[in-house]
Amino acid sequence: MSVRHISTGSPFEEQIGYSRAVVADGWVFVAGTTGYDYASMVMPDSIEEQCRNALTTIGKALEEAGSGLDHVVRVTYIVPNKDEWAACWPITSTIFATAKPAATMLSAGLQTPEMKIEIEVTARVPA
Repeated sequence: MSVRHISTGSPFEEQIGYSRAVVADGWVFVAGTTGYDYASMVMPDSIEEQCRNALTTIGKALEEAGSGLDHVVRVTYIVPNKDEWAACWPITSTIFATAKPAATMLSAGLQTPEMKIEIEVTARVPA
């Protein structure tokens, strides 16, 4: 089995020691991804903007892996404030309209106080 590691160039990947995504045996495992705009290293204030940024980063990693958001089979959302989660529903329902992955939302603290959402996915590489 071959394993391929994908990086977005985020400084956190190097500092913490992880890959944005790992491709193995037809699967793509994308690490928990927060809402940073990695080009500017700016974290937006709203959970909606952070959700969009996280899904954009995830989408790019999936494309590099030969997959895409339409091939996501599992998604986990982690939010510190569960009361903000509903604001993301219009975004996630649009992004995952085709994939309709199995999903879980957890409420837990994230690495820094400005982080309002972290998203992790598993996807298939289409044959």
